[in-house]
Amino acid sequence: MHPRFAELAWASTRIGEVSLRRRLEPTTKTEVYEVKLGDEYLMSSLFTVAEEELARLTLAALPNAPLDVVVGGLGLGYTARTALADDRVQSLVVVEALAPVIDWHRRELLPQARTLTTDPRTTVLEGDFFALLRDGAGFDPAVPDRRFDAILVDIDHSPVNVLDPTHADLYTPTGLQRLGSRLHPGGVFGLWSDDGPDEAFLAALRQSFATATAQVVTFANPLTGGNSANTVYVATTGRP
Repeated sequence: MHPRFAELAWASTRIGEVSLRRRLEPTTKTEVYEVKLGDEYLMSSLFTVAEEELARLTLAALPNAPLDVVVGGLGLGYTARTALADDRVQSLVVVEALAPVIDWHRRELLPQARTLTTDPRTTVLEGDFFALLRDGAGFDPAVPDRRFDAILVDIDHSPVNVLDPTHADLYTPTGLQRLGSRLHPGGVFGLWSDDGPDEAFLAALRQSFATATAQVVTFANPLTGGNSANTVYVATTGRP
C-alpha cells in the first residue's frame, strides 16, 4: 500500500524548485499527483478536464487529415496523451523546458507515462517553447522552418499570469503572429488558461488569426462541492 503522502522527485531549475508529489485525497479517496513550483501548485491530476479539452477542442477545428501537432508544456501529460488518442495525429512534438519533468515521465513516476513515452509518434523536445519560437529555431531541430497543423500550449496560468516574464511576449499580436507563422494555412492554435475569457487577449488573437474563440470548460470540483472552470482559446489561420 502506498503511503498517504510521498514526494516522488525534487529538482532545482532555472525558474525555481520543482517537486512531484503523490498523496491520497481524503475527499475523493483517490490517489492524486501534483507538481509544485516552490510553494505554488502548478498542476494536479485531480483536475484534468480542461487540459484534455484543450486537445479535443483544438483538434476538432481541423479537417480529417493526417496531423502534425506540437504541445507546449508536458506537465502531467494529459494534453499530450489526449492528442495521441486522436487517430489523425501522425506526429506529436512535446516541448518541455524542465528536464526533471521529462525525466519523471521517462522513469514512469506518473501513471500512464508509458503511453506517451513509448508511442512512436511522440518526440519529447527539451527546450524553452517561448525561446524556440522567438529565436526562430522552431520545434524540429532537423527542419527549423517546419510548420504544423496544430500548436497547443499549456504552460502559463493565463495570458496575464505568466510563470516567467520572458513568456509575456507570446500573448501580444507580434508574438501570436510569430506563432501563426509556424502553422500551415488553416492550422489551429489552442491555449489553456486558468482565468475566464479575457477580451483583450481575444482582441489580440483576432488581430493575428482568421478566427478566434474562447470556450469555458466547467468541471466538478470535489474540494468545494461545486463546479470550477477554465478557458480554452482556439484560433485558426486563414486558408490560401
